Amino acid sequence: MIPLKQLKDTDPLLRNAEKALDEEEFSPMDPPDAFSPPAATELSYDDMHAFLQGLMDEHKVLISVLEAFESTLERIAADGLSRELHTEISDFFRQLDEDMIRHNMVEEKILFPLLRERFLESGDHSNGPEQTTAVEMLEDDHIKFMQLAAISFNFIGLAGRLPDGASAAMTLDAGMEQGKVLVEQLRLHIFREDNVVFPMAQERISAAEFDAMQRRQDAS
Repeated sequence: MIPLKQLKDTDPLLRNAEKALDEEEFSPMDPPDAFSPPAATELSYDDMHAFLQGLMDEHKVLISVLEAFESTLERIAADGLSRELHTEISDFFRQLDEDMIRHNMVEEKILFPLLRERFLESGDHSNGPEQTTAVEMLEDDHIKFMQLAAISFNFIGLAGRLPDGASAAMTLDAGMEQGKVLVEQLRLHIFREDNVVFPMAQERISAAEFDAMQRRQDAS
């Protein structure tokens, strides 16, 4: 079990949230909701630079894709894996592979390097031997999402080819469960970026620097 003190020192988002609590305390039996961070910077979409707005617009598209995927999983649970539903699953993972990789690369190659520097400069990092920021956590999420997507897609595809009914059902169930985990983790990741990390970026990065990021993205 990780000690609470160590978790506080090493989790960059938790550490940053703690800095702005203004003496408010939370019971471990009644923690703040992950989708209602107590210290989220209150900046709206209209307050963001166009570069960040573009990333947030892509998040909205991804959320709609996730909702369609969830609907497909529910239909599979109710009716079984038909050829039509398998096609919908394949289309989802193809779109996820194309759109999410491109989106993540923009964040990792264009936004995150400078943002990490600003987090280190402002003290928004862990107190451990290695100074880590929210950027490292988001990059780890990107890797985990691709792993979850691969496991879910391969299990669901394998289930349709297994001759043994019991084995096929177990494999399909495992693939669907990983798909549900992917959806929930992606939703939380998007929420953290839109409501915590991007507002912090808006405050720490100048308009001229965002303009340069936009030009790099447009040229890529």
